[in-house]
Amino acid sequence: MRAKKKARNSTVPAGGEVRRDVEEQVEIERRWQILGDAAPPTGCGKGYSYIDELVRLQFELIKLQEWVRLQRLKVVVLFEGRDAAGKGGVIKRIAQVLNPRICRIVALATPTERERGQWYFQRYVAQLPAKGEIVLFDRSWYNRAGVEHVMGFCTQQEYEEFLRSCPIFEEMLTRSGIILIKYWFSVNDEEQERRFLERMRNPIKRWKLSPMDIKARELWVEYSKAKDNMLAHTDTKTSPWYTVDADNKKRARLNCIAHLLQQIPYKDLRPVEFELPPRQPDTNYRRPKKSAQNWVANIFP
Repeated sequence: MRAKKKARNSTVPAGGEVRRDVEEQVEIERRWQILGDAAPPTGCGKGYSYIDELVRLQFELIKLQEWVRLQRLKVVVLFEGRDAAGKGGVIKRIAQVLNPRICRIVALATPTERERGQWYFQRYVAQLPAKGEIVLFDRSWYNRAGVEHVMGFCTQQEYEEFLRSCPIFEEMLTRSGIILIKYWFSVNDEEQERRFLERMRNPIKRWKLSPMDIKARELWVEYSKAKDNMLAHTDTKTSPWYTVDADNKKRARLNCIAHLLQQIPYKDLRPVEFELPPRQPDTNYRRPKKSAQNWVANIFP
């Protein structure tokens, strides 16, 4: 049922969440510096620190990345869920410590006219990883089972064909050697309402709200039915769905990353420390005059 209560944070000033994100990143980087080569925290307890646990998990993600690169694994992670469920926040915390040449984010825009005439999965296939790569899909081919079906952007026949062919398509991916991991972020309607209001009041985040998001709120029940039907057809033994309780963003981030690390057995391949060689002397080199170059103005001295 749709919640009748008012959102709890109607008095939160615009930009508050953005400031918290900036403060979080500053604290994370401080913890990285403090830890250095020391072992990160070993696991959560009853009174765990969100920052400490996030840093610990990010250390593990770096190890996983190196394992994927050296073992030449192909990893695909799908992030699906309600609007404002927190998918982007989790993807950001995963990718921010990884090498973009190894781990990349795919968030495809509306299909072009040419893409609409292709096999439905074709534009997603072009984004699949090569050996030694991790691809994070911020929404994926499951658009057809959700927004396209509910909003009438595909025919009923196309929708039913997707539900039949999707498990076959994913089985082909896994049989080809791709490690496919699927996450559904579940958020209750009251919490989603609170996040929508925060976005509306925050000019930095307002761009995240589209007319499609507003329309989706009106069709909450239809989206719920579509999600249930999607899971019934595509939650298979070879390619299961993992549901993340996303009512609390921070807990959802930690739980999702911890679960992701458990899906791919890896070894600690931390590189050894080495000394920097001496720099080549510059006895035969003279820097050009500054006046001969186009310098960016020091607006912020």
